[in-house]
Amino acid sequence: MTYRLHHALEGSARRFPDRVAVIDQNRRLTYAELDASANRVANLLVELGVRPGDRVGLYLAKSLEAITGLYGILKTGAAYVPIDPYAPAAARATYILGDCGIEVVITGAEMAERWTEIVAADTRLTHLVVANAEAMDLDAPGGVKVIGRDAIKAQPTEFTGYRGIGQDLAYILYTSGSTGAPKGVKLSHINGLTYVRWLVDYFEATEHDRFSNQPPLHFDMSVADIFGAALVGAAVVLVPHKTSMFPIQIKRFIEDHMITIWYSVPSVLSMLVRRGDLGPGSLPSLRIISFAGEVFPSKYLGELMRKASHARFINQYGPTETNVCTYYEVPAPPPPHTDIPIGKPISDVDTFVLTGAGTEANPGEVGELCVRGSTVMDGYWGDEETTRDRLVPDPLRPESSDAVYRTGDLVCVNENGDYRFLGRCDNQIKSRGYRIELGEIETALYAHPRVRECAVLPITDPLVTNKILAWLALDGPADERALRSHCRERLPPYMIPDFFRVSEVLPKTSTGKIDRRSLADEIGREQERQ
Repeated sequence: MTYRLHHALEGSARRFPDRVAVIDQNRRLTYAELDASANRVANLLVELGVRPGDRVGLYLAKSLEAITGLYGILKTGAAYVPIDPYAPAAARATYILGDCGIEVVITGAEMAERWTEIVAADTRLTHLVVANAEAMDLDAPGGVKVIGRDAIKAQPTEFTGYRGIGQDLAYILYTSGSTGAPKGVKLSHINGLTYVRWLVDYFEATEHDRFSNQPPLHFDMSVADIFGAALVGAAVVLVPHKTSMFPIQIKRFIEDHMITIWYSVPSVLSMLVRRGDLGPGSLPSLRIISFAGEVFPSKYLGELMRKASHARFINQYGPTETNVCTYYEVPAPPPPHTDIPIGKPISDVDTFVLTGAGTEANPGEVGELCVRGSTVMDGYWGDEETTRDRLVPDPLRPESSDAVYRTGDLVCVNENGDYRFLGRCDNQIKSRGYRIELGEIETALYAHPRVRECAVLPITDPLVTNKILAWLALDGPADERALRSHCRERLPPYMIPDFFRVSEVLPKTSTGKIDRRSLADEIGREQERQ
């Protein structure tokens, strides 16, 4: 019975020991090899003092070692906490390590230049387990022990395991926080498994499929690829970070690896349509093209559907706090400038729309989408106040003990009973598939000594959903290059403003607050003139 995420790996290792489990460029592991390698990692982590309920960092590039480490962490009963390897070390990684109280991190030699900076911060870190290099080749930062892959290889290939339950914490994903600090979303094994089981059933996935893994491990979309493949004994093919930036390379990757199930943000697929040299019948191996994380412009979706008419196209929706909670299979190429619905709930998920008055919305009436069910998170790590704000008692069923997640997304139900996504209730946006709190960017900008006032605003863009404009009032000169460099030290790449604009002062409301509506209206007028 698969009731914890790593049981998917263990089950396939028994049923399909010789089938390929993971492909990482020219390297691959079978299910038997992946399970044995994960057992070695688990034994080492236990030897280092990792116990059920602990959090273990995963701080390395997407690779065989990263997947092995992820499964090894889960086997111990601990939760894995993926950290973006491309984000600034001091601002992001050290915050997550400290916030989660992480003592052990599985990392890679490619991150060595960042270790000293991390260790210098006030964290509880005691061990760096380097999964892809020998310890003797590495310099140990002060006070932290570095352990190399030789120590992993020395461990037994069997692991007695921890008898946990589905409600145990499995992973924590950090998302943009409205207060300027990232917040950790706590997700259990059953949260992930409910979604993955639905996905493989609806996709009709088998051991003969090949899943792509395009999203990074700190992005919730990666759960579908990694554990969906393991649940049915299929191969998951890791898409190199640089490949995702070049549409021609994406096309070749899909063709060379005979990918059958592709899942990514729409901006990647939009680039593929525009610059991937696709013709009729392109990407013949694909039978599922799924997307989530942002709005897919209908003109690009329609063109892709015509070029790859043999595939099924599925729009998935859900914030990190709920995994995926609704879906919509697009039946035919949509006309340009039409909305693509986000559909209906997946299995074991209930959704409803709540009006501003606290009543259930009627069809066509706009309100906030609310979600309950076994995909909904346990809460935010170390933040009970925000947890209470977003996870609330069921307002429509007072007798129910189930918590309801308020998504902050505005929707309505169309004539077919499908949800239409209409926007956000708050100051949060989507860009390039990432959920971004504009307040976090403003906090980073305010740390610059010359920034007196700032407002960060979205600019609608058909390819990436939104680009980001930082509107500033400065004390003294600061050129755009310096401001961009300042942001790179504090923010991940997808949160760095695309544009900077400087004014003497920013407009104010009658209460003395920055008049964001006035700034947004000016942006809108400029877009109309273009």
